[in-house]
Amino acid sequence: MSESLELIGLERETTGTLDAEQYRRKMQRRKEVQEQRLAGMTAEKGLVIVHTGNGKGKTTAALGMVLRSLGHGYRVAIVQFIKGAWEPAEKVAFSPWSIAADGQSPQLEFHAMGEGFTWETQDKERDTQMAQRAWKKALTFIQDPEFKLVLLDEVNVALKHGYLTVEQVLAGLEQKPEDGHVILTGRGAPAALCDRADLVTEMTLIKHPFKEQGVKAQPGIEY
Repeated sequence: MSESLELIGLERETTGTLDAEQYRRKMQRRKEVQEQRLAGMTAEKGLVIVHTGNGKGKTTAALGMVLRSLGHGYRVAIVQFIKGAWEPAEKVAFSPWSIAADGQSPQLEFHAMGEGFTWETQDKERDTQMAQRAWKKALTFIQDPEFKLVLLDEVNVALKHGYLTVEQVLAGLEQKPEDGHVILTGRGAPAALCDRADLVTEMTLIKHPFKEQGVKAQPGIEY
């Protein structure tokens, strides 16, 4: 049995019927398998990460990575492709990192460059212009080795509606530094983008209070 398969087997075993000594031996073996597994993982590379699916949490999960990167002292850029007509609460929360101090560049660049939800704008030509403008801004960060992480929020929606082409986004991703990470969020991520990505997470909708209970969007939850 390979180390990874053995680890899966250890995960599936129940611990409820084990006595203290059996539990200790099981956890010790699990520790050994995990250490062997991690010892073989030495590669480092910049990742292309896609958060997609109909469930909530795509942007929220990406912002968790943003916060983690800021905590490590890395420079980060966020470009929001749909949001922009209203001030997102996330922008307020991250504002301490967006302020330049002592003549230095801010650690975080935050640009909300859309004009709101597509059903609100109702102008495909203008939406396309705004998305192309946001992509041009995003590309400057993707290409800049000073930025360790770039978040392209709701860019998948711009791709889905044809405001951007998959080809131009894939070509842009090829211009990132080897150690640079790029996160692309939004429903309907195209297959070609998922194929290119190193990590793809699909958020699955199980229940939603808006749909099932008529609960409106609430501050701190949806915005």
